[in-house]
Formats: sequence, structure tokens, C-alpha cells
Amino acid sequence: MSSTAPDSTVPVTDFIIQGQTSTGRPFRPSDWADRLCGIMGRFHPDQAGGFDRHLRYSPYVTPALIEGVRSVLVDHRIHALEPLAYFFLRDFARDNDLRVIDACVLPAMYQAST
Repeated sequence: MSSTAPDSTVPVTDFIIQGQTSTGRPFRPSDWADRLCGIMGRFHPDQAGGFDRHLRYSPYVTPALIEGVRSVLVDHRIHALEPLAYFFLRDFARDNDLRVIDACVLPAMYQAST
């Protein structure tokens, strides 16, 4: 597995991981976005614990269906909270040859409320 160092020169931006490979094939399993967002559920801005933490997505990493393609929306603010989580998401996309759309601002209709 490749790794992006936390002190990398990669600019920290919002990005979207699409559930398609660079060749256009759908990424499997079909619930990959929910699983990925589920493991990122512990990263919240308030850092408060709670018995239901495992039942909520982080507002910084959320699943979405964009033009019929399962996707994950990543907010750059997760980098300030935990840089390794941000780079894990970047590496996940690269290691699985998934399409990544860099965005300076995620579309409002897809943003999670904070």
C-alpha cells in the first residue's frame, strides 16, 4: 500500500471519491461508501463521546449518490482534526484506482450540516 506522508506537499482540499475506477468500472462492494464513512464516524468537530458515536457519520466524510455513482464527500476540515485520516482517504482512493474530484467547495446540496 502506498502512503502519503502527513507533511506532504499535496494541497489540503475538499474532494469527492467516486465509486468508479479510472477505466469506468464500478467499485465493489456496492456498499463501499457506507463502509468507508462508517469507519470515519469517530472524527467529529466537537470530539464529544457518546454511546451512539458508532451510529453517526462524521460531518467531514459522508456518503452521497452523485449522478447515479456512489461517492464519498470529504471535507478538508478533517485534516485539521486528524491529518492521518485525511491521507488515509486519499490513499484509499489512489490504491483502489478510484476517480477523485478535487473541489474547493463541495456542492451545497451534498454538504453535511455541522
